[in-house]
Amino acid sequence: MLNFILLQSSPFAGLIGIGIAILFIFILIVAMIKRYKRCPSDRILVVYGKVGGGESAKCIHGGAAFIFPVIQDYEFLDLTPISIEVNLINALSKQNIRVNVPSRFTIGVSTEPGIMQNAAERLLGLGQNEIQELAQEIIFGQLRLVVASMDIEEINSDRDKFLTNISKSVESELKKVGLKLINVNITDIVDESGYIEALGKEAAAHAINAARKSVAEKNRDGSIGEANAVQDERTQVAAANAQAVDGENTAKIAVANSDSLRRQREAEAERVAIAAEKVQSAKALEESYAAEKEAELARAERERSSQVADVIVPAEIDKRKVEIDAEAEAENIRRIAKGEADAILFKAQAEAQGLYEVLTKQAAGLDQIVKAAGNDSQNAALLLIADKLPELVKTQAEAIKNIKIDKVTVWENGGGKDGKSSTSNFISGMYKAVPPLQEMFNMAGMQLPDYLKGKTIDVKEEDSTEITDTNDTVS
Repeated sequence: MLNFILLQSSPFAGLIGIGIAILFIFILIVAMIKRYKRCPSDRILVVYGKVGGGESAKCIHGGAAFIFPVIQDYEFLDLTPISIEVNLINALSKQNIRVNVPSRFTIGVSTEPGIMQNAAERLLGLGQNEIQELAQEIIFGQLRLVVASMDIEEINSDRDKFLTNISKSVESELKKVGLKLINVNITDIVDESGYIEALGKEAAAHAINAARKSVAEKNRDGSIGEANAVQDERTQVAAANAQAVDGENTAKIAVANSDSLRRQREAEAERVAIAAEKVQSAKALEESYAAEKEAELARAERERSSQVADVIVPAEIDKRKVEIDAEAEAENIRRIAKGEADAILFKAQAEAQGLYEVLTKQAAGLDQIVKAAGNDSQNAALLLIADKLPELVKTQAEAIKNIKIDKVTVWENGGGKDGKSSTSNFISGMYKAVPPLQEMFNMAGMQLPDYLKGKTIDVKEEDSTEITDTNDTVS
């Protein structure tokens, strides 16, 4: 306790505290530097733990990252290529022929973003031998599938197609585990049945035969070429001689043609000169005739203009006057017709309006009558008939009032049917010819009141009665 008190009071206490703080900061910087990891170009830095983004790991190639202590850790994936020898034996081809396909594949961890994530999830922590075994199993399976999908002829002759199919099939499967195919090398392909060897012998025979055919064709072409050369020599010599003779003849013909052409041109020049003189004379006459024609045409035009001014112009004026008068008369007639049509239209409209007013008033009156009859159509009809009853009775009486009977002679023998004489039957029948009031009501679908119903008057019979009445009216 005493020593501590002495230390506090010592002037070295501040220096010791500063030294401790500097040491702590130095240790912290060293620790942070050790947690900052750089990724070399032949490796992939895989940071796992809490890396964010919902991913299980973070892959970095050719960069660096700070590894947070406690919550993160890291590991490297080697990018060194791996060479795998794959000797496929007794693989069944498309033609059911078993073949041996010795090959060598070179693979490596892929650096593509998505495939690199697959490598971090499936290859992290595995050694190179384990990765090689995994890739070899995948290659064996895919190689068998490719061989099974192709004919022997395609595998043997079209190696580029065979390698392309292998690359596509194998690489698509290797990407699933984060690997990529770098190279494929296929050596000699053999089969147990000797089919490929037979194909080789057939190809060799074809090649030998083709070579022999080519040699024979070349020999034939040499002989033909030699004969053609001799033929060409003779032909060209004869052609040269013929061409020399032809040249001499052509020269003679050219001289003759030159003389002929000279004489033709001299004659043509003479003809052109004579024709030019005649043409000039004809043009002079033509111009003279044209001048006289224009003078005659001018005189004829002047005469025509004079006649037009004296005869046609007055006739046109009279014709135009008649047309104007006719148009004025037609316009006057049209206006009169329009006025009459308007008057007829106004009259018809007035009559229609009056008829409409009468019918409207009649409808209103009928409506009042129906209401007065207690909305009973039968009673309303009786009211209307009762109003017109005097006129109906008067009309019925007028029906026989003006009947004039000059003379009626009756020979009555006293006999009659139903106790009635012939005279009484005659008078009764004539009276019944007039429609009774009750029948008129029945035809209208109505009943006549009892106090208006009448009875038929019996006519007393008289034997051997003669009735004579001149110019009397029966009423």
